[in-house]
Amino acid sequence: MTLQRAGMGSGTLDLRVGETVEVLGEAEIMATLDERGELDALPFMPEMLAFCGRRLTVHKVAHKLCDTISGSGMRRMERAVHLTGARCDGQAHGGCQTACQFYWKESWLKRVDPDSPLTPVTEHDLAAGRPLLPILQAATRKEPGPGGEERFSCQATELLRAAPTCLPLKDVGQYVADVRTGNVGVPWMLRSFLVGLFNRFQQASRRVLPRWLWIRGGLRWGFVRGKAGPTTPTRTLDLRPGELVRVRSKEEILQTLNDDLLNRGMGFEEEMSRYCGHVARVSARVERCLDEKTGRMLHMKNPCIVLDGVICAGAYNVSCPREFVPFWREIWLERVEEPS
Repeated sequence: MTLQRAGMGSGTLDLRVGETVEVLGEAEIMATLDERGELDALPFMPEMLAFCGRRLTVHKVAHKLCDTISGSGMRRMERAVHLTGARCDGQAHGGCQTACQFYWKESWLKRVDPDSPLTPVTEHDLAAGRPLLPILQAATRKEPGPGGEERFSCQATELLRAAPTCLPLKDVGQYVADVRTGNVGVPWMLRSFLVGLFNRFQQASRRVLPRWLWIRGGLRWGFVRGKAGPTTPTRTLDLRPGELVRVRSKEEILQTLNDDLLNRGMGFEEEMSRYCGHVARVSARVERCLDEKTGRMLHMKNPCIVLDGVICAGAYNVSCPREFVPFWREIWLERVEEPS
């Protein structure tokens, strides 16, 4: 069975946050994909098939994203959105627990009135079976690594191909799009731009100014500096889903980080420092996740913790809408008593 060439999808919907969309049926989506199951180099993943025919609201317009593979900064994404409640469960990717938000190309969606009846499933749809599933399953694997280890392919590993154009800080259009689409309000946009400008200045000052002229040691906004030295401490709490915890103070967490802001290989970023003192419930214990650079499955000797409702909001990263789910070392958390 031959799929159409990528880029052959329907026109632009120009979606906004809060709008209701219906995910197209499998046959309609199949018609937009190339032989690798991709549209504009963005894979449609097996985990996304469960949403075909369902109605969801636009959570964020994914017109840009932060590059966590090569560190090139922000990159431009064309005609894509994130949908509310649509995160990857990793079932087709070795049980990866990163819980990334799916990218949905507008060609895979249609705008609908939330009060209109659902599109009925026809006998033709039922007779068609699942022709797309084998193609998508095959596309979840890359060539084995040098040691023969299994390597995976997903939207996160292929984002540099799907978003090949860098988006400079001075590109005013991205800030207009942030507000126009409803991703953020004007005050949030202005703050994130100023933070980005400050970080750019800090980067330049470390390169050209003497150390005594650096502001706050030349650190990025959030001012996170590891103080533990080369050997970082550990602590085991054996936290379980449903337990209530508090993120420790920033100063306490800095004492657990090395110069690269790592605790036994796990990074603590400036964005995470915004949650210091925050109380939340444990959502999951994370034992495995995909390495976006290589596609290898990483198995954690010491599981990390995911907290319910805690995401990277892009406040310190130019309003990036990806909304990563941060991983927390148990040493960064403390149990708190349940409210009476």
